[in-house]
Amino acid sequence: MSGLSAIKVTTGVWWVEAPAAGLRILCGCPADVVKHLIKHGLIASVEEAGIRFQTGPNAVLLSDLMVQNGAIANLSEFPVLQMLYFQGMIVPNHPGNTGRKPLIIGSRRQLDGQMNYIHRGNYGLLDEDEMMAAGASAEQARERMRLKLRFAFGHIRPPSALVDTLEIGLEPTEIRQGVNVQRLALNVFRFSLGSESVTIDLNLKRSETYECPYPLPFQRIAKDYFSVLHSGDGDGWDAHRPTTGAILLFQGRIYLVDAGPNILSTLKALGISFNEIEGIFHTHSHDDHFAGLTTLIRADRRIRHFATPQVRASVARKMMSLLGMAPSIFHHYFDCRDLVEGIWNDIDGLEVKPVFSPHPVETTLFLFRTVWEDGFRSYAHMADICRLSVLRDFIVSDPALPGISEKFFNQFSAELLTPATVKKIDVGGGMIHGSVDDFHGDTSGRLLLTHTPHPHLIVEQSRVGEVATFGEVDALIPCNYDFTRHKANQMLRGLFPGVPSHVLHLLLNCPLRTFAPGAVLAREGDSHEHLYLLLSGCLEVAYRGNPFHLTLSAGAVVGELSALQEHVWDGEYRAITPVETIEFPTSLYRAFLARSGLQTETFQFFDHRIFLQHSWLFGEVVAPDTLNRLARAMTSCWFPPDEGVKIADETLGIVARGRLHCSLEGKGEETLQPGDIFGNVEGLFPTPWPSRVTAVETSLVYFVPASQIKNIPSVRWRLFELWDRREQPLAKSTKK
Repeated sequence: MSGLSAIKVTTGVWWVEAPAAGLRILCGCPADVVKHLIKHGLIASVEEAGIRFQTGPNAVLLSDLMVQNGAIANLSEFPVLQMLYFQGMIVPNHPGNTGRKPLIIGSRRQLDGQMNYIHRGNYGLLDEDEMMAAGASAEQARERMRLKLRFAFGHIRPPSALVDTLEIGLEPTEIRQGVNVQRLALNVFRFSLGSESVTIDLNLKRSETYECPYPLPFQRIAKDYFSVLHSGDGDGWDAHRPTTGAILLFQGRIYLVDAGPNILSTLKALGISFNEIEGIFHTHSHDDHFAGLTTLIRADRRIRHFATPQVRASVARKMMSLLGMAPSIFHHYFDCRDLVEGIWNDIDGLEVKPVFSPHPVETTLFLFRTVWEDGFRSYAHMADICRLSVLRDFIVSDPALPGISEKFFNQFSAELLTPATVKKIDVGGGMIHGSVDDFHGDTSGRLLLTHTPHPHLIVEQSRVGEVATFGEVDALIPCNYDFTRHKANQMLRGLFPGVPSHVLHLLLNCPLRTFAPGAVLAREGDSHEHLYLLLSGCLEVAYRGNPFHLTLSAGAVVGELSALQEHVWDGEYRAITPVETIEFPTSLYRAFLARSGLQTETFQFFDHRIFLQHSWLFGEVVAPDTLNRLARAMTSCWFPPDEGVKIADETLGIVARGRLHCSLEGKGEETLQPGDIFGNVEGLFPTPWPSRVTAVETSLVYFVPASQIKNIPSVRWRLFELWDRREQPLAKSTKK
């Protein structure tokens, strides 16, 4: 039997095992990685001494890079929870409790980020001062801290009390009983035991992404006046379904309720792009409701984040500790809209009432409603909730002890039974989730059971409610209005502000066209007779001579620049989700630009627009008005060989042609190729990024003022990924 083995689990994830040393190492931990381990049989159910529990990893090796190809690479919260509770490593008198703690291995920077993130994932806000800074009164902070301490068994413990860490470098470092690990290059590691060794590579290739562990069927969603689209009803351990969440469609607008792992796969299956999302209503910061949040950053505008101030403070502190940024930076990525707890808040006609929900971290359940012919149609989203039998045991009469008052218990019990047209409830059980027993006699129109590890209900549960299937829709109010045309009108008004309505109607009168996933709208060299306004879904674009495949989402005018420049398409445009468009004849679009007075401006900065649209940094910025603004603000300069490149403060340089030599102070050197970026902009990067740049050959550089990009979340996110890679001591060995 081999003393050391390695298995590739999925893209960017490996399993290394040394049975004699009792080591089972999960290498790489992107979102939902526990579900991949379950599907591969690397987590299984066993029984010992009459106790059933799970096997699984007892150590995690972190990626050197926090972000790869736009996705978070290190999310160790659920693997650690699986070790502590499902394997029993923290459970008293459990066969899995051997005195060893979960072990996290990696670079110092990644270890620090993970420990802070795990700490926030366990507790949220850590004390009364943080609660009051988030708007709680002194009395409210005191009462909520009592509840938090009851969940925490009386103490807020540092993460080191739950998890051990091991920092590794270029020299072999012993993990346990002769098993060593060594970093060979950025994200490349060698494990050795005696004469045996295995090497693993956690780097994603340019075209790779972290895989979703479950397949999702493509759906074409109906645009009802008010409806609930069920986008997930599993929990963090259900290997076959997305985690609990919902999508609200109201008057043509799309809102998420939470953003769990692999939210991008969910949205793609439903034909929704992140640019279509109006906002997210956020219940709390546990990974199964939080891990997809960074996907929403990839929009070219700040998506509205609806939450109570305390929930948002908990979410922001967790997310920013993961990334090594100040919590205030959260506001640069999201348009934060405070909700007042316990009352109805009006969100453009959709009313929402957040209700405090007892949980280890700051949490609210949500009630949504809108007026209709018989009063209101409503949806109640109740995840996560605590079952009443557990909460009743929290009641204490001494206000100095951890726990709750009987008054609070009675108030929360009454809130759970608030009737709704459709109600989704957490029946996950245990200490921190709900029970179907608390909803006998609930008078809601339809009761949906969620947050379970599998879709099958026991008899007692099925007597109370049912489970929604992925993509199922509850239409609360039917639609008698064409919201598709309305949406197109709004898009065109946003893209071309100031253009009179009668001129916009030239385009609005064009036919709608839909495309199934995989359909090709145009191939390189095809005759350019039409172009498209993308109303919903996503397209993948492969441009001539461009190594990056870019994604266009809702709001893009597809093929605009190539249509204006020549009469053939400049690349292949393929639908990767169900896609809805308006199809414009190219001649009509030219006439529209001329009649609206935009033709001169469009051609004035044409080269700048082409460069932006084909670049890795700006390629997913779809709004023509944003691209025009960037193009107007850009300047360019040619540099002969050996000339130093001077760059103004608060400016980014982007190489268009040629090669430049870049010396990163204290962090090595590299050669900059076309598409590469340099500059030192305060506020865009967690730490300063000073550099000296010299032309190697005759080179063209575009300069973009930072003020023009600071409010484009997708650009900020890509710059963070670039900074994260360049901060690594070995980055030059695997530079993109």
